[in-house]
Amino acid sequence: MKLHIFNPEHDIALASGLANFTAPHAGRQLRHDLGFLPALWAGGDDVVMVDDVEQAGREWRRLQHRAATLLATGSLLRANPRFTPAKQPVCSDQTAGVEPWGWNSALRAELLRRGVGEHLMPSLSQLQTIRQLSHRRTAARLLPTLRMEGTVGEAFECREGNEVERLLGQYGQLVMKAPWSSSGRGLRFLDVARTPFSMQARWFGNVVAAQGCVMVEPYYNKVRDFGMEFYSDGEGTISYLGLSLFHTANGAYTGNILATETAKREMINHYVSDDLLCSVTEKICDELSPVFNEQYRGPFGVDMMIVGTPGDGFLLHPCVEINLRRTMGHVALALAPADDDVVRVMRIVYNDNYYKLTINRL
Repeated sequence: MKLHIFNPEHDIALASGLANFTAPHAGRQLRHDLGFLPALWAGGDDVVMVDDVEQAGREWRRLQHRAATLLATGSLLRANPRFTPAKQPVCSDQTAGVEPWGWNSALRAELLRRGVGEHLMPSLSQLQTIRQLSHRRTAARLLPTLRMEGTVGEAFECREGNEVERLLGQYGQLVMKAPWSSSGRGLRFLDVARTPFSMQARWFGNVVAAQGCVMVEPYYNKVRDFGMEFYSDGEGTISYLGLSLFHTANGAYTGNILATETAKREMINHYVSDDLLCSVTEKICDELSPVFNEQYRGPFGVDMMIVGTPGDGFLLHPCVEINLRRTMGHVALALAPADDDVVRVMRIVYNDNYYKLTINRL
């Protein structure tokens, strides 16, 4: 039996680096309302830890109905997940492993308080390694190895303001990113004509003081967000799982396309060739296999984007960032329809002080 946990506050906890960490209200509520999500990939003998067992059961049944109605898939109807209350002590003797959304020191401390044995979790040194691999520096180092004809993308690690000002003079527009931050947070935009570095100098200094540096990238004319989802077995093998076509607003996640791999590839092939996508996929697996070997076991995603060019052409940015955790793209893969003609959209909406996962027609 494995114990599954949805801890969407992971990115913020990782940024803090603290074992004694209290997530903001939105993160706690998201965990409470959508805690049933791991039932999508949990095995038949597994258990999903949730804040409210009855509510988790209701939301799971609602998702089953939507999936059967709109995705024409009956697989979810046969699933009967087991939910366990988060406040109930965990019997380590009956647990073969723990599979959270993402590993961080705060989650480890929480699980220790609830009776989970240390042998079922990464050690403190392993968690520190995972945190360092989650630094945006990892994506910046991977990016040059993925550059080939038809691609674009650069990233710089800056510690001094004059480095940023030099880059701003060179590129005209920049995006500054905190090394660790959650979706839609930790970003600042610079424009040589309208938003000079001086307007963000205090923010830059605070991030450098807290996290050691700021990652800086040219601003690109983004046409479409998407990503690739993978799994690392921790023994040097990385497996490609599928494409993730998602939407963002001001850098924050808003929804995913639910479709077959064939249908998703056709959508992206309007901009870049399938050969290029395959080459990038193979290169990611080859380059990250030795990096993650004996360092990270679990799902992860690589965010990418299609970039428009002045000549009405398109280029692929093959590594905007790496999410060393499960992503909403993995959720979308678990809900993918079997029919190439069925295309839906999955969103997380907040209504009446409650988060819900919705599936709708486009």
